[in-house]
Amino acid sequence: MTFEESAFAGRMPARAGDLAVERHGIEPVPENNRYGKPARLFTVWFAPNLTMTGVFSGTVGVTLGLDFWTAFTAMVLGTLIGAVPAAYLGTWGSRTGTGQLPLSRLAFGRGVALPGIMQWLSSVAWDALIGLFGGEALAQLLGWPFWLGALVILLLQGAVGVFGYEALHRLQTVMTFVLGAAFLVLGAKLLSGVPLPLHGSAHGADRLGAFVLTSTIALSLAISWAPYASDFSRYLPRTTSGPRMFWYSLLGMVLSFAWVQALGLWGAALFTDQTAAGVHKLLGGGALGAFGLLAIAAAAVCSNAMNDYSGSLALQTAGIRVPRPLAAAAAAVLGFLLVLWLHDADTTVRFQNLLLFVGYWIPGFVGIVLVDARLRARDRQGAIDVAAEFARPQPWWPACAAFVAAFAAAVPFMDTTLFVGPVAAALHGADIAYYVAFLVSVAVYLPLRLLLPARAAEPALTRDVRPVDRRM
Repeated sequence: MTFEESAFAGRMPARAGDLAVERHGIEPVPENNRYGKPARLFTVWFAPNLTMTGVFSGTVGVTLGLDFWTAFTAMVLGTLIGAVPAAYLGTWGSRTGTGQLPLSRLAFGRGVALPGIMQWLSSVAWDALIGLFGGEALAQLLGWPFWLGALVILLLQGAVGVFGYEALHRLQTVMTFVLGAAFLVLGAKLLSGVPLPLHGSAHGADRLGAFVLTSTIALSLAISWAPYASDFSRYLPRTTSGPRMFWYSLLGMVLSFAWVQALGLWGAALFTDQTAAGVHKLLGGGALGAFGLLAIAAAAVCSNAMNDYSGSLALQTAGIRVPRPLAAAAAAVLGFLLVLWLHDADTTVRFQNLLLFVGYWIPGFVGIVLVDARLRARDRQGAIDVAAEFARPQPWWPACAAFVAAFAAAVPFMDTTLFVGPVAAALHGADIAYYVAFLVSVAVYLPLRLLLPARAAEPALTRDVRPVDRRM
């Protein structure tokens, strides 16, 4: 076995409950190693979103001057728009046996290093966004300094990310019930003593701008899973129902995000920068308060382990020949450094800035891979050999040109405290950069992709042809 093979391939889980370390990297999972049912996609996309990051993002709508029901409507709308492409891309895992960033080599060719590095950096940023609250909760629970609480969270999540695919699925199944119980208790406490913020301070055009920005923040959370999507379905058998995979994934994302964001909106006065302290106070301290803090810490581990796992595949996709477990551990280490920076100043400002910035590249990526997949399925009449297509060099410049153009076109529409684009300012803070990036990526990539020479787009057919559903 060559060094590259040992880095990108390796031991795979063989069945549900096989918790040995997964060394397998970005190589497609062969059909004889596939197992599992589509129902496990519900828990793997439900539990990771039951975090205080979602709760804290929910407080933004009230902070911007919206009343509860207007802000909740904006967040559900944004979540649904962001979750649909993520759930759809997740259906590609069983059809190809390949993770999302590795599969994007079909569109980007050697240029896949660009979204690969972006995704790896994003996974590190998400480690910080979520680890912030987990570290605060553990530190408060045990009387530790913040840095020690954050370090323990990052070490635990790194360990789960190292064990890999099956460990993540099993953990999310268990934590769906544990975290679900914790957030039910939190909701009951809000219901018993905290009034809904039914009146907002924003009016007219400012209110519309706040609505759009709130929706965009929710969209950024949901669509952030899109570059991860097929990573957690690549071991499912190729014959797994695509519609069932889609609906299990969509429901998992939408229900979990809507739940925690509604709690954030409801308890916005309590869940400020000190979110962990707000939960502890709301639950009345004591054993119930300790349970709440422990649940916040556990939620951070669950969610960030997924970031580290997908980050390891993204780093390999970018061309870094490091074994997957080591790449997952490296993401956790860098996430620890970033969480210290995030904690060391105005959390609200840095949180919103980082949350938006780590996602602005994703709509362009989604537009490119969707166009490429549709054209590829049309040209191949629904059946391609994925391994053969990876072996044939792909032109890198059309996808990279569209990727850069999409991000550049989105800049005037961005709204963060670091930078407010002129269009966003004219729209009273409404951030529509995600929509612009998606549309521009399609408008630029589609004609370039259609103009590619026929020989560059044809697969090198072999006897081992792996059917890929035309629905891609």
